Amino acid sequence: MKEAYIQKQVVIDEIKDKFERAESVVVIDYIGITVAEADAMRKKLREANVDYTVYKNTLVKRAIAGTENEALGEILDGPSAFAFSYDDATAPARVLNDSIKEFKKMEFKGGIVEGEYCDKDAIQQIATIPSRDVLISKFMGSIQSPISSFARVVKQIAEAKEA
Repeated sequence: MKEAYIQKQVVIDEIKDKFERAESVVVIDYIGITVAEADAMRKKLREANVDYTVYKNTLVKRAIAGTENEALGEILDGPSAFAFSYDDATAPARVLNDSIKEFKKMEFKGGIVEGEYCDKDAIQQIATIPSRDVLISKFMGSIQSPISSFARVVKQIAEAKEA
């Protein structure tokens, strides 16, 4: 009996640690996917540095009790899988959304993004936000264009004055 308690406590501590370190946690109902689909989805999640795990809802509820993540307990009914990202807050929602579209199965339950509880509609919105790297490259491209145009104009003025 005591050994079972210790094993549960180890899992609860692991869950607490993941929630504390995570930029975001997305919860999905994963019913209906095949083993092959789950493996393909896990591979995509790993490539995006997202930790995907299935935990018992009761253990997660114990782990988040009394924390800023406690609101998540309200959506923990039935099968729940958890996608944790420690560096890109939008990655779990984005990758899982692609899998949901591809397999026509599963659905978002909700999540925690940068400390804020998000319902399934909010997670769906977050799933449409590009990755941080994509946003940075778009931003750099947008500021580079006017600078290069300005440089060409200055060069043309300098060449005109020389002539």
